[in-house]
Amino acid sequence: MPVPCARTHLARLLILFLLTAAAAAPAGPAAADGPGWTAEPAAGTAGAARPYFYLAGTAGTVLEDRVALSNTTGHELTLTLRGADAYNEADGAFAVRPARQSTGAGSWISFGAAATVRIPPRTRAVVPFTVTLPPASPPGHHPAAVVVAEAGHEAGVRVHLRVGGPTLAALTVEGVSVRGRGAGAQVAYTLVNRGNVALAPELSIRAEGLFGPVPGRSARAVPVELLPGQRVRLTEPWPGAPVLDDVDLTLTVTAPGAAPATAAVSAWCAPWGISARTGAGLLALAGAAPAALLLVRARRTRRERPVAPAQEERTPEHELTGATT
Repeated sequence: MPVPCARTHLARLLILFLLTAAAAAPAGPAAADGPGWTAEPAAGTAGAARPYFYLAGTAGTVLEDRVALSNTTGHELTLTLRGADAYNEADGAFAVRPARQSTGAGSWISFGAAATVRIPPRTRAVVPFTVTLPPASPPGHHPAAVVVAEAGHEAGVRVHLRVGGPTLAALTVEGVSVRGRGAGAQVAYTLVNRGNVALAPELSIRAEGLFGPVPGRSARAVPVELLPGQRVRLTEPWPGAPVLDDVDLTLTVTAPGAAPATAAVSAWCAPWGISARTGAGLLALAGAAPAALLLVRARRTRRERPVAPAQEERTPEHELTGATT
C-alpha cells in the first residue's frame, strides 16, 4: 500500500508547514474589518501583504503610505478615515483614543481630501495618507493607528511609527501583592514603561520560605506589548504557592535592551480554616484584653483606697452624787 502511505506522509508535511507558518506569523489581525468591508495596509513594492504600517523617519520629515479599503457588499459604502493615538488599557490591551483626545502621533496622520471615501459595490480602493513628524517630536516609538468608520462601527490598523534619535529601554515593576491561596494563588503587579520604545517583557518569580526555596515561576513572556510611558496592572498565576509558610517573593522583569527590574513582597500562606481560626482567636484576644485591663484596674483601686479610722470605744462615766449606801 505505498500510495496511501505517501499521501499520509505528504498530508503530515502539509499540516506541519501550516503550523510552522502560523507560529511565524506576526501576532494580531492583518486587517481591520466591519460589516461588509475591510481595511489593511496596501501591499508593498514587492507585492507582499503587511500586517501593520511601519514608518520611520527623522523629526521634521513627511512620510507617506497607503491603506487598502474593500467593499464586499452589493451596495455603495461611505467610509471615513482618521489617525488616532494608541495606548495600553489597564489590563495591557491595545486601544485607540477618540478623535478629540488624539493629540500625539494620531494627529500627525492626515488623509487630506480623502478622509471620506465612497466605494462602489465589490470594489477595492487604495487611499494615500501622510504622516508629518513635527520638528520637535522626541525620538523613539510613537504608537498610533489608522481608524476606519462606517455606520457607527470603527476598526483600526496599527501604525508602528518611529522617530530617529537616541532610544531608551527602561521599565519598573511595582505594587506587588499575593491573592488567593494554594494552587489558585496569583501574584498581582504593575509594570511601567519608563523609556521611549515599546517593550516585550518577561517575568520570573523566585520564592523563599521559612525552610528554604519554594516553587516560583521560571521566566516567561508577559502577554502584552508595553507601549512607551504606559502603566498596566497584571496578574501571574502562582501554582507553586505553599499551603502553610511565610514566603518572601522576588519578581524579576526583563525586556530586550532594558536593565532587569525587581520588586519583593512578603506573603503569609495559610489554609482558610487556620486563617479563620487564627483571626477569630486574635479577635477574641483583642476583645478580652480590655475586660482584663478593667478588672486589674478595679482591683488596684480597691487596694489603694484609704481605710477610714475606726471610732474609739468610750468607757461610760458614772455620776458621783455623794450619797452613801
